[in-house]
Parts: sequence; structure tokens; C-alpha cells
Amino acid sequence: MSDTIISRCEAKGLRMTEQRRIIAGVLQQSADHPDVEELYARALAQDPGISIATVYRTVKLFEEAGILDKLEFGDGRARYEDAEREHHDHLIDMNSGEVIEFVDAEIEALQEKIAAKLGYKLKGHKLELYGVPMKKVK
Repeated sequence: MSDTIISRCEAKGLRMTEQRRIIAGVLQQSADHPDVEELYARALAQDPGISIATVYRTVKLFEEAGILDKLEFGDGRARYEDAEREHHDHLIDMNSGEVIEFVDAEIEALQEKIAAKLGYKLKGHKLELYGVPMKKVK
């Protein structure tokens, strides 16, 4: 990914107010999968005048424009990540809510193989694994 969320928004013709630029910057810098409340807190630190309604509207606009992907991991919170990030899958810790990104060549190959076996060429997929930490044996 060589461009930024802001540049992709501009390329799609979205009007980029200063508050939208702040929200886009917060999203660009996020290494995690923030929900709207987390985005709001981070944006508020940069602009005390920003409202949560502005964050909700901006996230919805970015999602509809294909800039963001909305992720739902079964905890009732919609989370967001840049739609242009490199492909990866997710492992969700059901105890802590931590989301771990991973890529596994064997899983990728198996998915391709399954699709081909069923007569399809795979064009994309999302994989979410849910688990709890294994107890360590002493």
C-alpha cells in the first residue's frame, strides 16, 4: 500500500474537512482494529472539538467508499481497518478480545484447492478463528 487513506479519499472525490483528515490520520496510524469509540478518543486527543457523531458519519462514509473494511468479531462492536492493507486473517482471543493478524501459506493454498475442487477460482476470502489461550503445561 503506497498511498494514504486521505489520498484515496481525495481520489474518490470525497470532501476532506479538517476533522475528516484527523479521523483518516488516526485510522492510518492504527495498528489495531479500533471501534468508533476508540477512534473518537484518539481523534479527540488531536481536536477537542470533534464529536462522536462526526466520527460515526466519517467512518460510514469511508466504508461506503471502499476505503475501510468493517469487521465484526461477535462482541457487538464493529471494528475498522484500512481496506487496502495486505491480505491477512484474524485470530480472536475470546477471553481478552485481542485480535491477532496472521498469514499462513498452507491455509491460503488449502482454500485455493478447496475452491478449485468445487469448480471455482477463488477471488477473495475472510478467515476468522476464535479461540482461548491454551493452558501451559508445567
